[in-house]
Amino acid sequence: MNDPTTAATFADAGSPLRVLIVSEHASARYGGEAALPLHYFRVLRNRGVDVWLVTHARTRDELTQAYPGERRIHYVEDTRLHRLMWQIGKRLPAQIAYFTTGFVSRFAAQLTQRSIVKQLVADERIDVIHQPMPVSPREPSMMFGFGVPVIIGPMNGGMEYPPAFQRHRGPVERVMVRLGRLSAAALNHLMPGKRQAALLLVANARTRDALPSGLCPRVIELVENGVDLALWQPRDDAVPQAPPPVATFIYLGRLIDWKAVDLLLEAFADASRQAPMRLLIVGDGVERPRLESMASQLGIAAASDEDREGVWFAGWLTQATCARELLQADCLVLPSLLECGGAVVLEAMSMSKPVIATAWGGPLDYLDEHCGVLVSPRDRASLVEGLANAFVKLAQAPEECRAMGRKGREKVLRDYDWDVKVDRVMALYRRVCSEKPLAT
Repeated sequence: MNDPTTAATFADAGSPLRVLIVSEHASARYGGEAALPLHYFRVLRNRGVDVWLVTHARTRDELTQAYPGERRIHYVEDTRLHRLMWQIGKRLPAQIAYFTTGFVSRFAAQLTQRSIVKQLVADERIDVIHQPMPVSPREPSMMFGFGVPVIIGPMNGGMEYPPAFQRHRGPVERVMVRLGRLSAAALNHLMPGKRQAALLLVANARTRDALPSGLCPRVIELVENGVDLALWQPRDDAVPQAPPPVATFIYLGRLIDWKAVDLLLEAFADASRQAPMRLLIVGDGVERPRLESMASQLGIAAASDEDREGVWFAGWLTQATCARELLQADCLVLPSLLECGGAVVLEAMSMSKPVIATAWGGPLDYLDEHCGVLVSPRDRASLVEGLANAFVKLAQAPEECRAMGRKGREKVLRDYDWDVKVDRVMALYRRVCSEKPLAT
């Protein structure tokens, strides 16, 4: 089962579906995979589909502001265990925290979700349950035994660092990752959500290969990310835009080690000696103090956000503000070494912006030579050199830059619009609901 469009014949008119979205988080502020369940809920709700959402109370303020008075959102409250795991986890490397304290927290949340889901299935006559996250293909699920079909995914994972960057993980982290992968089959046997699911969705062949043995054999490839075209809009093409005298590049994302923003700064330092340019870094994280110090040492730090050249750290910004900043930029840069997805790549493409990215992981699923520049991560020196060359190339060729942006926009409209994606998912909902009912 490879092509999700084969399910289109099941998307015909019929009795209205009643859909329950279950996820640890549903948040645009958190970004990443946390945004996925929120998009499903948003689009289905806007279409008038009967849809419910179960998520963690950490997102209550955001969702209450977005959907005031919405009674179909149910929250898992924070517990002392959640708070303890968070306190311990923030002192650990991100990957170790994900596999240890993070897993305990997610498991505890799913246990609580089970009672909420069971009640909703009974009270609201739910037809299908969809669990979009966690997106890890190896993480077990507790969504089973409710008497209605469960769809899990799209999952996206199975990532390794590029061969030249394998040592980017410390020895303890490598051991923890190895143990997590070895234990995946056993955990999925004990927590059989993915074994008993009606359907598993994966973003790509890499993720399919990473699924533990013994899971549901019905697997369909469906792109993980999509774009909200109401937010990520390009300029009006009818309004001529004069080429700016200084090219502006933008990075959007967390400031953590595997995002490789340090390599980005080295590349910008080399490139800015060859052409006038500006780099805006939007995001926050544990790496920010080190990166700001590095920019100063390299002599590329801007004195303020008004400077026309240099590097400026803008910190965390709302999605709407990020969209405005991206609109003003000429090109997005994403040097990540461990990017499974990369929704920000699609957001830039939707705004007719070309993308410079590492040729590894998620960006390879979205970009080609017509809409971006992919830089091979053969080793640290060649990656820095390739990023610098891409900076200079696009800074000196504004017409080519804009042409690549237009091609990216065309690709997003064709393949990554959230409305198009939800059409495919609705077809899959109907498909599993049309088949033999599950035993209660």
